[in-house]
Amino acid sequence: MWQRDNYIVIPADTLTFSVHPFSIIKKGYISMPTILVVEDNKNQQLLYEEELQREGYTIVTAFDGKDAIEKVKEKPPDLIILDINMPRMDGIETIGKILSQHKQIPIIINTAYGSYKSSFMTWAADAYIVKSSDLSELKDKIKELLTNRPKDF
Repeated sequence: MWQRDNYIVIPADTLTFSVHPFSIIKKGYISMPTILVVEDNKNQQLLYEEELQREGYTIVTAFDGKDAIEKVKEKPPDLIILDINMPRMDGIETIGKILSQHKQIPIIINTAYGSYKSSFMTWAADAYIVKSSDLSELKDKIKELLTNRPKDF
């Protein structure tokens, strides 16, 4: 069990009733982890939203980095999936701005360009995944990062 803001997070295997393994209980209510998907391609955004909702997550979407920063200010998510090439503000600048205020939020870079992986600017992210029509690698990384959150997250 760990605490984050007004939340008390209890691993599902310690409860006597069935909930999603990453459930968060706030004042007696069970809520799912919130994932912010930052993607400028509407079809890709809808795919991630649908697939991750099926996994039991609450999904918030943003079209670009500026939109993402506003969403994080409103209500910090439990995890962020971030594209790199976007209008107005790219993913690399967005990582810096978000992490300057919210170092504890795990960020997964999810881009079509494998060439950015070697750029030191992307090293601040917790994971780097090249986009694929098969979302299993992304889903596995989400589970891993949510499972291994620091106790004070």
